[in-house]
Amino acid sequence: MSVTPASGRWISVRVQPGRTTAGAREACLSALFAMGAQGVHEDGSALVTHFPPGTDLVMVHQALTESDAQVQVETAPVPDIDWTEAWKARITAHALGSLTVAPPWLAGGHDPASTIVIEPGMAFGTGEHATTRGVVRLLPERLRVGDVVADLGAGSAVLSIAAAKLGAARVYAIELDPEAIPDAERNVANNAVADRVHVFAADAAALLPLVAPVGLVLANIISSVLIELLPLIRVALTDDGSAILSGILQEERATMLEVFAAHGWAVLAEDAEDIWWSVAIAKA
Repeated sequence: MSVTPASGRWISVRVQPGRTTAGAREACLSALFAMGAQGVHEDGSALVTHFPPGTDLVMVHQALTESDAQVQVETAPVPDIDWTEAWKARITAHALGSLTVAPPWLAGGHDPASTIVIEPGMAFGTGEHATTRGVVRLLPERLRVGDVVADLGAGSAVLSIAAAKLGAARVYAIELDPEAIPDAERNVANNAVADRVHVFAADAAALLPLVAPVGLVLANIISSVLIELLPLIRVALTDDGSAILSGILQEERATMLEVFAAHGWAVLAEDAEDIWWSVAIAKA
C-alpha cells in the first residue's frame, strides 16, 4: 500500500474485506468512519471512500488490519476532476422489468408513465444500489391495483413512487431521517404522484400501526431491523397482503428463512444481485 500520495490530492481508498461475513464488512466500515471517512460506497464486495490531503494512510491501514487481519487495501491519488459534472457519469438509468429508474438528465428518452425520476441527493435510493433494484423487480408481481402500501425507511421515496406508478391507491413513505424528507418530497412531486404518496418523518415502528391495514409493506433496511419489524408488519398487513424485504446479505438468507418459518411467514419470491438478497413474503 502506498503511503506517500501526491501532495494536495485527495486519496481514494479501496478496501476488500478478507472475510465475506457481514461482521467483517461492518468492522471495516467502522474503521473507515473512525479514521474520518465522510462516506463509503460499495463496489461489488469492496468498500470505497476518499480521504483528504494530509491523511495518515499508515494509521488508516493499521486501523483496517486491526479490524480484519486479512483485509486488502489499495490507495491512489484522486485525479483533478470537475466533480460538479463528473459525478453524474457514475449514475445510470436502470431498466427493471416494467419500470425504469433514472436521474433527470437521462429520463428524457423513457416513457414518463413507467419511469421513476430520482434527483440524486442525500437520501438513499437512486437505483444505483442492488437492494433498491431487487425490490423494484419483485414489486409488479406483489402489488395489486388499488393497494394501500407502507414504505418503511423510504429514503428518496423511490420505492413509494414505483408503487404509485404501478397502481397503488395510497402510499405512506415513512422515513426516520429528517434530512431525507425534502429529497423524498421533491422526488414525489417531480414524478406527479403527490396525490397518492404521502411522506412522513417518523419511526416506522410507531407509524405503521397507525396507517394499517395495508396490502403491501416495502422495507429496504438491514436484516436486524427487519427481524424486529416482522411482528408489526404481520399485524399491519391485510390477511391477503404481502411484504417485500431487502437490505439482506445473501449469506444471511438461510438465517432469514429460519426466522420466517418460525414466525409463520411463507416465501413467495426471491431476487438476488451481487451480495444482496431480496424476498417477498406473506402470512403462511
